[in-house]
Amino acid sequence: MIELSIIILTFNHLSDTVRCLDSLKEMLDADDVEVIVVDNASNDGTPQTITRRYPKIRLTVNDRNRGVAAARNQGIEQAQGQKILILDNDTIVNTKAIRGMMQYLDAHDQVGLCSCRMTDALGYVQPSFRPFPSLKSKVLSFMGLRLAKTQFSFDDEGAIEPFYVIGACQMIRREALEQVGALDEAIFYGPEDADFCLRLRQAGWQIKYLPQYSIIHTYYRRTARRPFSRLGLKHIHGLLHLYRKHRRLS
Repeated sequence: MIELSIIILTFNHLSDTVRCLDSLKEMLDADDVEVIVVDNASNDGTPQTITRRYPKIRLTVNDRNRGVAAARNQGIEQAQGQKILILDNDTIVNTKAIRGMMQYLDAHDQVGLCSCRMTDALGYVQPSFRPFPSLKSKVLSFMGLRLAKTQFSFDDEGAIEPFYVIGACQMIRREALEQVGALDEAIFYGPEDADFCLRLRQAGWQIKYLPQYSIIHTYYRRTARRPFSRLGLKHIHGLLHLYRKHRRLS
């Protein structure tokens, strides 16, 4: 039986993808794990390299960039695992973190999704769990400012229950996914992760951040550097869709 399906979306950045997949070697060799890659029409040789180097991976190659939510949903549709791990292709993972998150879900029936601590290559912790992405916080971010830090409480096991965790690393219980549905394909790029977590919370599931486990995430944030690029505008469109859908701006 497949216990875990790992879904990775690629769009160019071949070297990052190779590092990510190399870090999954133990998972690729495990009988209870499958790895699914969906490529959004990369033009840097990514699909060919995956086919040659990782024959066990199930690869889907799109003829155009379908965006984050739609492409990840393609992977979700193929997934057979009782748990689904969504990973960015610029992550470097380890078996301890993956198995630890799996065991946490097994031990906590009320948790629909969990994630772990993410650091850059130098070990600096990234802000990977966040409050709702309000209009005020986005405007301040665009101006180079930040809201005051939100305080989160730890449970008895050291886990945090934030509003949402970013989509670079999300392990989802299949039962929760089937209840709330897949990612919202009206959002091309961000904030599909916040929308999904909000729907989980509305359905009564808990979301947990597990700081005892850690992976590396190189964390590009292209829209932060170029907010009015084509991708940046798609991100803004996604935010407006989120606010309309859930009728909340704050």
